[in-house]
Amino acid sequence: MTVGLKHLVAGTALAAMAAVPVLAEKASELTYINGSYGRDAESQLRERGFAHVSTHKNDSGYVYSYWWDEGDDDCVNVEVYDGRVMTINDASDQDCGHHKGNAGAAVAAVAGAAILGALLSHKSHHHDDNRHHDNRNDEAHYERGYQDGLHNAAYHNYDRSDAYSNGYSAGVNERNANLRHHHGHGGYRQVAQFKDLQGARAAGGMSQLERRGFRQVDNFTSGNTRYSIQWRRESRQCVQVTIADGRFYDIRDIGQHPNCR
Repeated sequence: MTVGLKHLVAGTALAAMAAVPVLAEKASELTYINGSYGRDAESQLRERGFAHVSTHKNDSGYVYSYWWDEGDDDCVNVEVYDGRVMTINDASDQDCGHHKGNAGAAVAAVAGAAILGALLSHKSHHHDDNRHHDNRNDEAHYERGYQDGLHNAAYHNYDRSDAYSNGYSAGVNERNANLRHHHGHGGYRQVAQFKDLQGARAAGGMSQLERRGFRQVDNFTSGNTRYSIQWRRESRQCVQVTIADGRFYDIRDIGQHPNCR
């Protein structure tokens, strides 16, 4: 399966930033793929003349894919969660890398030529309201923030722009989602998986941690929430588990704890 729709994803229509021809196939004509598996939806879109453009993840488990129909000059955005298509919506030409108007000139003027190699690489779904900024300067600031956050650059909001700040947060979110497989440890020492236990039932999750070499070194409660500190000496992983309503509400490597030794 291609990277395109293994985890397809979508956002909201952006008619304000794209001129879609009258004959273009609208997302409303493609809603029959909703609920289908990503691989099946991918085949359907390709049969209708769409080509995959890009795929983006977020740390909530959603994946957003953008598809372009060259013949109809049309861009759609598909949202997938847990392997199934949730929604499909119209997107702007800009989201599929086909920039019209003076958007590129605005970015060049505000953000500088260096950013044009990945011109407006953030997509509509990165914005909280699923819409690009109408103000070109704000859009350019958002893009610069997104690039800095995505590539783990230092926060540098020299314009004191809310758009930059929001873009930086969106970039960090996607970077974290793309690195969910990484445990934050370098070198050659093998580490144990644990992030897959997020949301697991407490009893089963604890058994899994024990089988993977962890042992509990501290345990405390606060209100209705229980916290367990788990230590794996072989890989020097110190993991905190937050348990609420009988499930692993959160699990993360905290690096160190007085009892992790």
